[in-house]
Amino acid sequence: MITDTEIKIKGIQVLSQYLGDVEAERFIALIQREPFDYTKWHQQQDESLSIEELSRSAMAWRNKNAEQID
Repeated sequence: MITDTEIKIKGIQVLSQYLGDVEAERFIALIQREPFDYTKWHQQQDESLSIEELSRSAMAWRNKNAEQID
């Protein structure tokens, strides 16, 4: 089992690799400031989606659920 620090480092590396540094930072900022249940959202996802499709789906889910909270 890896440590929390190692998970954070690997997560940022993967985000930066696929999104680029700027978009990875934006993603992290979005996750930190908005309510988002990743586990619930992930259970509803299709594993064959591309990174772009996955990102669009996550944003749509977040927007839908943010409207319900407001």
